[in-house]
Amino acid sequence: MNSYKAQRRAKDDYFRTSAQSPLDAEDRKTFTRLRYFAPDPAYVVTASVARFTEMDHIKMQSSTGRMLDYMRWGKVQFTIEGLPSAELVLYYNGNNLFLPFRDATSGETTYGAGRYLDPELPTGNTLQLDFNLAYNPYCAYSDRWTCPVPPFENWLQIPIA
Repeated sequence: MNSYKAQRRAKDDYFRTSAQSPLDAEDRKTFTRLRYFAPDPAYVVTASVARFTEMDHIKMQSSTGRMLDYMRWGKVQFTIEGLPSAELVLYYNGNNLFLPFRDATSGETTYGAGRYLDPELPTGNTLQLDFNLAYNPYCAYSDRWTCPVPPFENWLQIPIA
């Protein structure tokens, strides 16, 4: 719990003080903190990983209509909140794994286009996903940013709160 608090405090400080913050200078003056769901151990899952034998290059739509290049790296399967077999696709941008997703909170209590996770490259066939670390993309705070929109294959029907 303390590590979540420290990470969130650091992120709030970055949003409030950094010139690279997604908030414009005027908004930073009145910004106090982001809203977060309470950390819940139920949203830390161990997923099985299935690497794709060939990574397909895809164009992922962005919040501004631009198409962004990604590779479909692999698929994760896990159980969460009564959903016995959830699946999401991991994408790779040449440097890092990227897990964009939508869930039942999208457009209700979280950014409508979805949220992101940045998982580590797995060394084996499992990967820990901590959905408590899911975050809104910068385009949720300013239209100056271009953000990938999670493809339909990464839409969950349950809330990740």
